[in-house]
Amino acid sequence: MAVSQSSPTSESHRPGLRREIGFVGLIWASEGSIIGSGWLFGAQGALAAAGPAAIISWAIGGLAILILALVHAELGGMYPVSGGTARFPHYAFGGAAGASFGWFSWLQAATVAPIEVLAMITYAQHYSWASGWEKVQGGEHVLTPPGIAVAVGLMAVITAINFLSIRLLARTNSAATWWKVGVPLLTIFVFAVAQFHTSNFTAADGFDPYGAKGILSAVSTSGIIFALLGFEQADQLAGESANPKRDIPRAVIGSIVLGIIIYILLQVTFLAALPAHQIGSHWATSAFTALSGPFAQVATLISLAWLATVLYLDAVISPAGTGLIYITGSSRVSYGLSRNGYVPSVFETTNRRGVPWAGLITAFVIGCICFLPFPSWRSLVGLITSASVLMYAGAPLSFGVFRNRLPHAHRPYRLPGGSWMSPLAFAVANLLILWSGWTTDWKLGVAILIGYVILVANRVFKMNPITPQLDLHAAQWLPAYLVGMGLIVYLSDFGPLKHPWFPLWWDIGVTAAFSLVIYYWAMAVALPTEKIQRMVDQVVVPEEEDIL
Repeated sequence: MAVSQSSPTSESHRPGLRREIGFVGLIWASEGSIIGSGWLFGAQGALAAAGPAAIISWAIGGLAILILALVHAELGGMYPVSGGTARFPHYAFGGAAGASFGWFSWLQAATVAPIEVLAMITYAQHYSWASGWEKVQGGEHVLTPPGIAVAVGLMAVITAINFLSIRLLARTNSAATWWKVGVPLLTIFVFAVAQFHTSNFTAADGFDPYGAKGILSAVSTSGIIFALLGFEQADQLAGESANPKRDIPRAVIGSIVLGIIIYILLQVTFLAALPAHQIGSHWATSAFTALSGPFAQVATLISLAWLATVLYLDAVISPAGTGLIYITGSSRVSYGLSRNGYVPSVFETTNRRGVPWAGLITAFVIGCICFLPFPSWRSLVGLITSASVLMYAGAPLSFGVFRNRLPHAHRPYRLPGGSWMSPLAFAVANLLILWSGWTTDWKLGVAILIGYVILVANRVFKMNPITPQLDLHAAQWLPAYLVGMGLIVYLSDFGPLKHPWFPLWWDIGVTAAFSLVIYYWAMAVALPTEKIQRMVDQVVVPEEEDIL
């Protein structure tokens, strides 16, 4: 057996999640996560990192995330369980790999809400009553002590809304997402009509001032990937979907396609709307890089005060909506981790509305702690991006195992070319980690170690009656993968070495080759078919029966 389990907890104590979300609720959960603070700052950061060639960066980032989303679409339709991205590796590789990827998933979900709160406060600097909440330090807007107090208060409000039933929460998020999608579309249209300078595309030091490295670095470090994150929220809420096998694939794919289109158009119109005197002679040092509210302040500069007012209002609604759904997602990830025995069983307890309250409170506390070492928006972007991509890397591996071990399983959505798309998706995830750079990735390594301490403590002190088998044989590739990627980044052109072992393009080739080795190694040692099916039946089938 995959797990040993004591007698089940009473139904009054664990009533379970409720399947009440329809297709619109699912796609808006994902779209509401994609359209958050990333759109408020992403275009500005990408221009500073790559110049007008940032348009290419958005296309690369969009393609990379779409490839990963297609893999998630098949998995989410196959196994619609709460916190799905944290649980697929568990079914494919057992306890050790499942616990690891579960931690990566929870880490990124729990840290998104605080970054959205930071975005709200940064844009609020436009108002005199909020001027004391942040100060400029090292070229970044960082929280002051009063600002930290306000940030904690905003986190409390976002968390409190999550104690509503999942049906009311989905409706609240759906209403906010209509606004969140509508405002960027309005901004694109108005900017394009009011002021569109084609000369801006070759202004300052040219269209592509920093070459391929600038384009690739912008993908991971300027907020592009961060902006496109969130399509997996439909997977995380699969345990509460009314018709998951039909709706989840459509929600995952539809949300990311819409997000890519919106973000590329935002980059183009932001660039074209900039007044010439705002650009200067170098993109990296242009005056626009110091703007605390990029889109709103540009709207003011081109005499669109009414649009600026709408954008300052949106700077509250969009980040708040994204923070809201990520707090929701993090509590569902911790719920799933507890169901698999990785974290204390208290994370499975739900209130009478079916809300896993322990996960909500934990996400609130961790989010508030993040304000201390990461007091600015950009200081959190890199960490969240790398953690998210590392989480995404588990899906292609699981996908490959399920295709090999369970070829005849029912797949409501079957990804065309899955045999080559899954190793490609794994390589893409690792390239995004590479482009994040050593400065970000070493911090992620520390966070991974902290996670392992927590997971070991849960096992040693038996805080969950379920004791998952570690299945170390099936996870033998995992230490080599984590350490190997760290070494490649360190020795690459994106690392700290003055003379890197792997210069640009070579580092991409090394990462791709390493990814293929790890991928096929993982395929070779994955759990046998019978064990995978047994674990799936133990968790997926009972959760599907909860709605009967």
